[in-house]
Amino acid sequence: MNTTDGAGPPEQDGEVRVVQIYPRLPQDTAAYCPLQISGGDTADAVIHNAVATLGLDASQTYSLLEVRKSSGEERLLETGDCPLERVLLWPPGAQRWHPQSQGHYFILQHQQANNGGNQAESSIEDYDDLCNLQTVTEKSILEALRQRFYKLKIYTYVSNILIAINPNKFLPLYYNPKYVKLYENQPLGKLSPHIFAIADVAFRAMLNRQVNQCIVLSGESGSGKTESRSYLIHCLTALSQKTYSSGLERTILGSGPVLEAFSNAKTAENNNSSRFGMFIQLNYLESGVIRGAVIEKYLLEKCRLVSRDHKERNYHVFYYLLVGASKDEQEEFHLLKPQEYLYLKQVLLNLHLDDEKLGQEYKRLHQAMEMVGFLSSTKKHIFSILSAILLLGNVTYRLSENTGVLEVGPDEVLSTLSDLLKVKKEQLVKTLTKRRVVTANAIVVSQYTLQVAPTVRESMAKSLYSALFDWIILHINHAMLNRRDMEESVSCLSIGVLDMFGFENLQTNSFEQLCINYTNEKLQYYINQHIFKFEQEDYVSEGITWQNVDYTDNTGCIQLISEKSTGLFNLLDKESNLPKATDETLLDKLKQQHQDNPFFVPSLNTELTFVIQHFAGRVKYHIKDFRQKNTEHMRPEVISLLRSSERSFVHHLVASSPEALFRWGVLRATIRILTVFKILGRQRAKSTDSLLIKLKYLSDIYANSMTLDFSFDRSDETPLDVFEDIFVNYENRKKSRAGRQKQLIPKNLMDLHSLRHIVALAAHDRTSKFIFHPHRQTKPPTVSTQFQASLRKLIETIEKAEPFFIFCVRSNAEKKELHFDDELVLQQIKYTGILQMVNIQKSGYSATYTFKEFVEKFRMLLPKGATVTPGHITELFERMELDKTTYQIGKTKVFLKEKERQLLQDTLNKEVMHHIIILQRWFRTCLMRLHFLQNRDATMIIQRSWREFYEKQNRAATVIQTAWRSSLKTPKHQRETEDDENTFICWSATCVKQGLLEEAPSVLYITSRYSVGTFKCHFRLIMPHLPHLTAVTLASYTPPHYQMPNQNSERVGHNPSTRISRATRALHGNSSLEREITDPKELRNLDEFLGNQVNELRSRIKDLSPTESIFLTATMQFRDTIKGMYSLQKPQIGYKDLMKGYQNKVNTLAGSTKTEVSLVVNLFQSVLDGFIRGELKRGESEPAKVNKRISMTKKRRKKMDTCPDSPLDHLFNTYQVNIMQSCDLCTSYIWGMEKAYMCSACKLICHKKCLTKIITNCMTRCVDSIPGSLHFGVQVCVLTSKANPVPKVVELLLMHIELNGLYTEGIYRKSGSTCRARELHQILATDPEGPCLDNYPIHTITGLVKRWLRELPDPLMTFSLYSDFLHAVELPESAERIRAVYQKVDELPPANFNTLERLIFHLVRVAKEEEHNKMSPSSLAIVFAPCILRSPDVDDPFLGMKDVSKTTRCVEILISEQFRRYNEMLQSIQELENAEALAVNQLKLKRQNTVRENNKAKGRCIIKYDLGQAASFGHLNESFYVCQSGWNNPLMLDLACRLPALEQENSDNENLDSLSSMSSDSLEDIQGSLDSEGQ
Repeated sequence: MNTTDGAGPPEQDGEVRVVQIYPRLPQDTAAYCPLQISGGDTADAVIHNAVATLGLDASQTYSLLEVRKSSGEERLLETGDCPLERVLLWPPGAQRWHPQSQGHYFILQHQQANNGGNQAESSIEDYDDLCNLQTVTEKSILEALRQRFYKLKIYTYVSNILIAINPNKFLPLYYNPKYVKLYENQPLGKLSPHIFAIADVAFRAMLNRQVNQCIVLSGESGSGKTESRSYLIHCLTALSQKTYSSGLERTILGSGPVLEAFSNAKTAENNNSSRFGMFIQLNYLESGVIRGAVIEKYLLEKCRLVSRDHKERNYHVFYYLLVGASKDEQEEFHLLKPQEYLYLKQVLLNLHLDDEKLGQEYKRLHQAMEMVGFLSSTKKHIFSILSAILLLGNVTYRLSENTGVLEVGPDEVLSTLSDLLKVKKEQLVKTLTKRRVVTANAIVVSQYTLQVAPTVRESMAKSLYSALFDWIILHINHAMLNRRDMEESVSCLSIGVLDMFGFENLQTNSFEQLCINYTNEKLQYYINQHIFKFEQEDYVSEGITWQNVDYTDNTGCIQLISEKSTGLFNLLDKESNLPKATDETLLDKLKQQHQDNPFFVPSLNTELTFVIQHFAGRVKYHIKDFRQKNTEHMRPEVISLLRSSERSFVHHLVASSPEALFRWGVLRATIRILTVFKILGRQRAKSTDSLLIKLKYLSDIYANSMTLDFSFDRSDETPLDVFEDIFVNYENRKKSRAGRQKQLIPKNLMDLHSLRHIVALAAHDRTSKFIFHPHRQTKPPTVSTQFQASLRKLIETIEKAEPFFIFCVRSNAEKKELHFDDELVLQQIKYTGILQMVNIQKSGYSATYTFKEFVEKFRMLLPKGATVTPGHITELFERMELDKTTYQIGKTKVFLKEKERQLLQDTLNKEVMHHIIILQRWFRTCLMRLHFLQNRDATMIIQRSWREFYEKQNRAATVIQTAWRSSLKTPKHQRETEDDENTFICWSATCVKQGLLEEAPSVLYITSRYSVGTFKCHFRLIMPHLPHLTAVTLASYTPPHYQMPNQNSERVGHNPSTRISRATRALHGNSSLEREITDPKELRNLDEFLGNQVNELRSRIKDLSPTESIFLTATMQFRDTIKGMYSLQKPQIGYKDLMKGYQNKVNTLAGSTKTEVSLVVNLFQSVLDGFIRGELKRGESEPAKVNKRISMTKKRRKKMDTCPDSPLDHLFNTYQVNIMQSCDLCTSYIWGMEKAYMCSACKLICHKKCLTKIITNCMTRCVDSIPGSLHFGVQVCVLTSKANPVPKVVELLLMHIELNGLYTEGIYRKSGSTCRARELHQILATDPEGPCLDNYPIHTITGLVKRWLRELPDPLMTFSLYSDFLHAVELPESAERIRAVYQKVDELPPANFNTLERLIFHLVRVAKEEEHNKMSPSSLAIVFAPCILRSPDVDDPFLGMKDVSKTTRCVEILISEQFRRYNEMLQSIQELENAEALAVNQLKLKRQNTVRENNKAKGRCIIKYDLGQAASFGHLNESFYVCQSGWNNPLMLDLACRLPALEQENSDNENLDSLSSMSSDSLEDIQGSLDSEGQ
């Protein structure tokens, strides 16, 4: 926390070094810890920083040792020693970077027992929670806070209340992204106190309880509330960003620097004091996704603009502008030196010391304004108004010596003002010198006096600045608006952060300080109500034993200020309406009314002051200007002047009704557009020679006109030029290759509906801008009335939410770094009531349940039939042996300490797990009983069927014997006729004998059942692949000699079957199928070869028989399987496995008609054999070529803005810093709005230059592969490498299932044999390539896949992203859910991502065959969600049961979306292939009709053909070029390689939006880059 110097750099004296601390600890930690140390850092501070950086247990005691190679000893550093002094004594090479190999380094280890003497000085134990103090007194609290403060522990708990002490210095160890991750989902108190813990607990409470939350920041000025608010907003948006980043978070984070620049200033107590009250409400969906935000402001301190104490400064934005503006901007805005402005002129103003810092802040302001949607034109308007406000202070007055008329000057200042505000100089002079009073009868113009005129000038400056600030708030709210809040009724939750101005007691306290301190009184009353009153009233009403804790009640002071009839504000309003009232009369009435009030102390002397006794002490107020400040509104003359401006931006600042101004603007724009069209029509009719009208003519028409832009960002001086630039840049972006640039047209254009909604939100504290009308009945409300109404509305809002309190404490009044002022801190402890808070939190009960809630929650611990009575609850507590002092039972409620509540919860979880195990045991018993009964029934059926078969077989033997005996009696010529009719049977037997066909029974069945004509239809399938059978005549076939020994054997030489045998001899015994595919190119060649065969068959045969249809369909599906293997870099696929997969497809397609299976399978085998022989010949003739092609899928996969140099398994992304942080490597600062690199896994953040210094592995990822490690139950990254991105076990199992089991019904629903699964698991655990998977049932293998996933220590979709995936699926719209899920998938570690990508592709392949295996995407999601997306909380079974539907939905989204893309890509490939085949056929026809003399490039040609159908896929426009037709086509190859890709699809608009949201470049830079790219 750093409130004194904003984001400024710390002062560093002397040398600074980065040291590496090497831990010597029993637990696993990082290899070293880099820390930046200076001359003032002690060993104790270095130890604390190292412990915090390494994430060690802070309750342990550690020591720091120095190791020197020369002496060979380890030297212990005492607590007060300076490590830098030791480093400077080392050799020069070891001072900058000192690895252990050089022999000079530091060691961190546990404190040894014999070193306790030096630790005896610390007599008080370090307490994270003040409720754990043994004795609770103000002194003990002060001592505990002081001890923690000097250990750089600035946060301390009081139960669930946080105390934050401002160190006046940025502590780099507290606010890096890894701390947001560290405190996520952690119960309060488990880790050391931190402000991120409060933010996370509030966020989780909102989601779990579905109740709005509010975080209240309290403390006096300079205590660090502004910085604490920034840290809270940063953490809350980061927690929402983990679910789904929509760009709204950047807008919210960008609003902080903008508001700080315009509303914060340097005061005597604080270098970055917030001079207004702010309540920011972050709206969330019920899933935790941020939906929108609203900022409400309260009472901006306008008087600071014109006057302040000599030690204080004006608002930051003026110094940023004057120091940081370029020369061109200085000329454009007419800027001067800071000392040349009256409003900035100070004796002690030394800006040259802060020039670099102010210039950096100016750039940061520019980027923040772009983040909230301000275009460059809008920023120019804002800076012009700021320059005009500063110049108003340089306006001087004097009376003319001759006429006595009031004169204003200097003339150059007035001219510059009129140019900046775009008003006439004469009217400006009139406004500054004359008053215009409108009555019912006349208009009276009078001249200001010389004493009143400067007041008018200052009033104009303050009103103009206040109106500008209102405008900025209005349009920041519009940028953070979610239009669905107006269009649909979706229940939303919210977290509010209240940062009101701190209590102030200055040397001169005026009306502003009274309002500020009254606000703090109301907040203190709200805190007392919730911490003390409500809780104690609940204890008393329940009748439990309780001793009341007294607290300071400030109701009397609040009534003194805000009582309706006699309060100070009411009396002030009455005096403000009296024309003759003065400050003296006001003070007299206050004394008269409250002289007996103990909280009001009138002054005894003649000084116009009074004293109020506030809860934080006495404050003396000066009554001067109370009346004037209470009625200070924008003067009518000023409003009239600004409304006459030629710049419409100024009109919006002074609009009394923004809605009315917007409506009139729409009407004026419509009329002007119609006028332009008429002029253009006439011009076009006149200019018959030219077809286009130049845009310059249009700009001439509008040179002097005022137009309306329908967004709040506009350039109204040259509107047409602006739109022309937009359109030109858009065209250039379309033509440019790098066309994804920042979106130049604002997305959230303002309309009347949204404007009215935003104005209503901020109407409670807007500057009054009414021009006086004589007949107006109501007057503008006074400032005090308006302020009280705003405060009442605020209190009503926060009372509807559950509060969290953060008490900010100022460490010292001099703004010294790391200095603890005991007296000042003790004073704050007293008036904030911290002592009473500790007492009530220590004695009270943090957990409260009604009897009904307790019984419903802990019913499983109570006896069966327990009712809502205290008796059963008491019995439960006695049975658990709880200490009776830790709980009490009231009339209707149960009160518990936090420790006992956690014990009850743990007991409940154990009981639930016990019941779950019992249910599982009974379920398994019932399941086994059911299986036993089914097996018994099946056994009986088998036995009965076997007996029937045996009887039939015996009967058949009898029939055969009878037939044989009768055949012996048949004449000889009749037997010869029967032999001729059965020639088909003999031919089939010969084919089987000689190797043409595998099975005789199926062929015998076909030839005996079908006619000769049908057989010819089947036979022509074989003819293209058996050329020797072209002359076969089945009628003349004669069986071989061994079947007919009495025939002439000379006919055997003319037997065509001999030729068939030679043609298919290679197929005998399937010897060619033993070959393996190891080259992706061979897969592509096979696919192309099969495609050619299919196209040839289609072109040759018009009417396909059933067998031919099965062959074509199975072959096309087989080609889809091959395409799915394209992404494999090193495939190892056997042709035998492919053949089995093909046979499974044929069996499935044939259905009940199994007659064609053997013929189709043998036909495909002959085709495959021909391809294999061709590949063998090609391999012999062509030299081996190294496959240099990189997988297109991996090449396309880019995770966000992944750093190209991501070392040691880190996954770095570009990260825009919103609050100042520190580099985890060099510990130097990373300023706000700078770009850094952050590992998305371990949240390590560093500069780009520090990437090369990383020597530790990513803590969330794995180390290198461990030799001899098993393949089950280990991290995924241990089993992967660059050569094998997917674990071998997984790849082997999935490939086997895809080739052999896709058509098995219930493939993943049914379980296999436990014994076989255990046997295969033991083999695969040590040797994945050892077993033959063909020997195991398919369900055993599928069960092993699920087992491998379940046994992972960290699931495939990791524990760290579990909650993010669940929040992603809760988004309301389907497109948003898909984008969010894919966004989180991209954040997975590379090994997990690759394995998940392979698994999802496998599940897509399974779901594609849903018709056969009955496994839909939803069914697969139900099976695999518990395997790959498991809850990290294994102690709470209810949580896992509650999340089942969400995890299933998440996995189903991935499978369904990939299934859709898979089908789309296959369809694209099919259309490309069809178009290519058509073009090839056309070319063949042309070749047949054309005689070519030289045909050197035979088979190579370039064909251009139209692909109108394929153009719809967005890959082709008008034509396509094919070289060497087939898979040399890069488009088809790319599509096939991307089939398994688990990448997110973005439209062009989405890419533009995402890149726009991530870019911090200015629009001018983007425009310049676009122009250069277009050229």
